[in-house]
Amino acid sequence: MRLSELARGASAIVDHVADVHAADAVAGRLRDLGFVNGEPVRIVATAPWGADPILVQIGSTRFALRRAEADRVRLRIEAA
Repeated sequence: MRLSELARGASAIVDHVADVHAADAVAGRLRDLGFVNGEPVRIVATAPWGADPILVQIGSTRFALRRAEADRVRLRIEAA
C-alpha cells in the first residue's frame, strides 16, 4: 500500500521509500526526514476532494506532503 492511499486517521508502518528514477532527490529527502523501514506513520488530515497536501505524522513530527511525494512511501499494515 502507498502512503497516499492510507485513510485519514489510519496508521501503518513504513516498509520503504521507492525511487521513481535513479538519484531520486525527493525519495532521498523523505528517507532523511525519517520515512524509513519500521517507522509508524499516521494520516492526520487530508485536503478536501483528494487534493494536496496530506498531513502526515511520523514519530512526533508532522509533514505536509503532496500526493506525488506520498506515492513514493510504501507501507505495511501491522495486525493488531
